[in-house]
Amino acid sequence: MTTTLTEYFAPQPTPSAALPDPVPLLRSLTNGALEVLAGIRKVDQLARWLSEDAFRALATRANLSARARSARGIAPARPNFQILSIRVTEPVDGIVEAVVIVAGPGRTRAVAVRLEGLDGRWRASSFAVL
Repeated sequence: MTTTLTEYFAPQPTPSAALPDPVPLLRSLTNGALEVLAGIRKVDQLARWLSEDAFRALATRANLSARARSARGIAPARPNFQILSIRVTEPVDGIVEAVVIVAGPGRTRAVAVRLEGLDGRWRASSFAVL
């Protein structure tokens, strides 16, 4: 049996029993992402919790938000919101899919997150603010 370097150095799946409760991370990621979209936090500060694809998607959306604020002459401001609920499901061991419902002054939003247990920690492989 031949083993390749990727089997040794690629991210290793971690079972849910060996991972912490995902709810605090879901709260922090949601809070951080909304601050990124509001322009008061750098997307790089969330990089350690996001996969490459999720990071790129959030960075793209943050750039679009910044351009829209600039076009309207609106300065970045701290978002005022409240997390109403967090629904978590575990379709497979080591994978968590969640929806975080967030109420702001103008509207209520849903944040969809998929966390994967890799190398002993949770990492968001998909992240979308709807």
